[in-house]
Amino acid sequence: MIVLGLTGSIGMGKSTTAKMFADAGVPVHDSDETVHRLYAGKAAPLVEATFPGTASSGVVDRAKLGARVLGDAAALKQLEAIVHPLVRADADAFLARQRAAGTPIAVLDIPLLFETGGRDRVDKVVVVTAPAEVQRARVLARPGMNEEKLAAILAKQVPDAEKRRQADFIVDTGQGFDAARAAVGAIIAELSGDKSGQAGS
Repeated sequence: MIVLGLTGSIGMGKSTTAKMFADAGVPVHDSDETVHRLYAGKAAPLVEATFPGTASSGVVDRAKLGARVLGDAAALKQLEAIVHPLVRADADAFLARQRAAGTPIAVLDIPLLFETGGRDRVDKVVVVTAPAEVQRARVLARPGMNEEKLAAILAKQVPDAEKRRQADFIVDTGQGFDAARAAVGAIIAELSGDKSGQAGS
């Protein structure tokens, strides 16, 4: 099975691209969705114990938690120490299920793949990109977002140019959905060809 890491900076269209893989029949493990699930499950008591008052009725209040950790590097590290291992375990279980099912290609959607040393967990990396002005317009259109927040987020992320340099495949969502979908199809076709080559057919 080929494990494909899908990543990209904020506002590049990674979630949309992940859905294109899923729509094409490739199983996708979504780290963001997993965090949402964990915040309503096994992560909630751990987060509450570390950051009292951020969870109620077994569910983490993301707004309260955000207010506690954003801009506080030490607090953010504490939170990551709780969440990252749980997300990774969930992803490992997902991959084990896909391997058992004989799935040829599976996608790990990891927003901070390069930043968290996730490169060694995947066989190939797809980087989702878009021109900087498109990225900026998309992010600033989000509720509660402003220039300052965007700058803070980008400062923590590996620059787009560096991600593209390290990528095995690039999907440019700045060219529109049809072009992105075609790029996804081409990646799947190439990797499917790889698989048949590996099988010696």
